[in-house]
Formats: sequence, structure tokens, C-alpha cells
Amino acid sequence: MKTLIRPLLVIFVVLAALTGLAYPAVVMLVGQSAFHAQANGSLVEQNGKVVGSALIGQSFDKPGYFWGRLSATTPMPYNAANSGGSNLGPLNPSLSDQIKARIAALKDAGTDVSKPVPIDLVTASASGLDPEISPAAAEYQIGRVANARHLPADTVAKLVADHTTGRQFGVFGEPRVNVLKLNLALDAAAPAAR
Repeated sequence: MKTLIRPLLVIFVVLAALTGLAYPAVVMLVGQSAFHAQANGSLVEQNGKVVGSALIGQSFDKPGYFWGRLSATTPMPYNAANSGGSNLGPLNPSLSDQIKARIAALKDAGTDVSKPVPIDLVTASASGLDPEISPAAAEYQIGRVANARHLPADTVAKLVADHTTGRQFGVFGEPRVNVLKLNLALDAAAPAAR
């Protein structure tokens, strides 16, 4: 039995050093050198100050800003430590109530809700953290944002077009608009009405 203990301890120490120290160090070095922004959370800075992450949604509810998807995270919206959807099924009355409340909020903020509302403006995502909306959801809000900021609708539409990202490699996913980056571009173009 004593003859087995020494080789087992050596194997344990070697594997612990490889998998617990060497491998994580190599992964960290590759991540920091080749993918620095992504490895550090895809942080978005403005005037040298971090204002958010391009990967996590934020709550915008003023009329002069584009609104993102709803967040179902608790205890607060867009809580990255508690990612998850609402898990409300299509026949659940709570889902219907949430949709009606969001449509009412859009209307109260000055959005023309006479046309069908894009689904991503009235429902939460599976993660509850989506930072992006569809181009249709952004276009739906152009009138409200333009009015609130006293900008021509064409100027706001151009900002939306400039911040629309196409499919990855031209094939995967859907076109999308990062709400935080678009709202920062709006702030640079014209301050939001208070």
C-alpha cells in the first residue's frame, strides 16, 4: 500500500498543477491578448467611464430613448446574477397582462401603437438580459424618440440604420440593434429632453 501512495500523490500534484494552474493561466493569457474586450465583459465606455456592457441590457423608459426587451430577472430588471425568463406560457393571463401594460406604457410615452407592436417590445427574453432588439422594434420607436429629442425622424432613422448589425457571417442569427449603443449615439446627436 505504501508503494502506491507516493505515485498517487505525484499524479495528484501534477494534475492539480496542470488543470488548476497552467491551463487557466494559458486560457487567461490567450483571452486577454487575442480577445481583450470580450474577456473583460464587452464593456462600453463613454468619456472614459464605463456605462454598461454590450452583452447585458439596461432599463430605458424615458420617451427620448429607445426601449429594449423587458427583463424578467429578479429582484431587479437586468440583474446579470439572476438570469432567467418569466416562464409564462402563452395562455397564462399574467403574460397577457404584462403585454397590455407594456403597450400602455409605450402609448403613454408617445409611441404610435396603431400598428402591430413588434413582439420583442412586449415580451421578455429567455435570459431576461437581451441588450438588443430587432430593427423592426427600433423602427417602431423612431417617431416617439424623434419627437422627444426634437430631431427629424430621418436623422433618428439613420442612427438606427447605422447601429443595425446584420446576420453573423451573413448567415447566422437575425439582424439586431444594440439599445445601449444606439442610445449613446442619440445622446451624442442631441441631448434627451428632460
